[in-house]
Amino acid sequence: MLVLCSVFAVSQAKDMNGLERGQVQTMLTQVSKDVTRHYYDPNLHGVDFEAKVKLAHDQINQEKSLNMAMAHVAAVLDSLNDSHTFFIPPHRPYTLDHGWTYQMIGDKCFVTNVQPNGDAGTHGVKPGDQLLAINGYRINRDNSWKIEYAFNVLRPLPQLTITLRNPQGGDRKVLLEAKFRQRRNLRSLDDMNTFQDFWMDEEDWTREQRIRIAEYGDGLIIARVPSFTFDQGEANKLISQARKHKALVLDLRQNPGGYGESLKAMVGGIFDHDVKIADRVGRDSSKPMIAKSDHRPFEGKLIVLIDSNSASASELLARVVQLEKRGTVIGDRTSGSVMEARSYHYQAGLEVATFFGASITDADLIMADGHSLEHNGVTPDELAAPTAADLASGRDPVLARAAEIAGVKLTAEDAGKLFPYKWPNQQ
Repeated sequence: MLVLCSVFAVSQAKDMNGLERGQVQTMLTQVSKDVTRHYYDPNLHGVDFEAKVKLAHDQINQEKSLNMAMAHVAAVLDSLNDSHTFFIPPHRPYTLDHGWTYQMIGDKCFVTNVQPNGDAGTHGVKPGDQLLAINGYRINRDNSWKIEYAFNVLRPLPQLTITLRNPQGGDRKVLLEAKFRQRRNLRSLDDMNTFQDFWMDEEDWTREQRIRIAEYGDGLIIARVPSFTFDQGEANKLISQARKHKALVLDLRQNPGGYGESLKAMVGGIFDHDVKIADRVGRDSSKPMIAKSDHRPFEGKLIVLIDSNSASASELLARVVQLEKRGTVIGDRTSGSVMEARSYHYQAGLEVATFFGASITDADLIMADGHSLEHNGVTPDELAAPTAADLASGRDPVLARAAEIAGVKLTAEDAGKLFPYKWPNQQ
């Protein structure tokens, strides 16, 4: 809660008017009611949720900033400490491109990609620099997602002050400015201009989620799976290709999860028998999540790659592979963000509509060993991660190690060129 609320004090915004204050109060009322009705644990983890909601209403009445007011809505949901329960603020009329990315590797955070013509590149920010803090907030595994959520979703900031440590051990602060793109005014989903903007964003996102393939004779096929948003047909296509090879590497690094049906399709394609992925434990019932075996599954050697950004469905697949002793999981400990949730969509106002939403967990997922991965993650069979020098030079020793396990020689330099990072809106 400290992160979600206090980070908004770093910048000033214009005072919100009475209409906006009323809209935020409506947001809190609608979202909190659905949490009370639908959250998988009717006891809400022992949190005095009603008191949290009442306090937030009072705080919103005292706030002058619209962004700070919405932060109080987010903080109420954050009090449940649930990776899949969070507030989705209104769509912004602009996008901000910061031109750099970062990630937890082990217990440290590193810059992973830098756009050469962006402000980060101009200021000498480089892959391999250790990221110590953003706007004064020290970053670690426990709070990295909250900082990302606060500065990129709740309150996108055009400027960020980052604290870096270079590979030689020198620390410095850098003020970065994001590229700004104005969107058309968000009036109504029936408005053609608004629809066009949504459609273009969706098209870009869909293109980025396509499974990418690299093949090495009949010895190895590598599948980079950005998310579990594919259909049964795409899963079948991958498995059909994989059957022509002795080994399959499923690269689930950076994969945030996705749809349960996509997960079941992939699991069904790598097992010769039906597999229980987990028990879905909801508010009133428990039901097994079963992946039906493909009639012609891939039966060769399997290696699964994971990292700190592997979440949800990608964590479930990796853990099933471990529990069923189907293959080798290598990489870094995963996110520990494993619940099942439903998205709720709302509207405040009529003539000028404000759209917002919430993700609310409706089931915990208990693995065959009786444990939940939430807040725990998956510990790989073999720990492997790039060093700062690897990031700086674009090497991928983790993928190279996976190829070695498969019996194929692939240098870390060549592995790093297979699936280059694609910046948003780039084909």
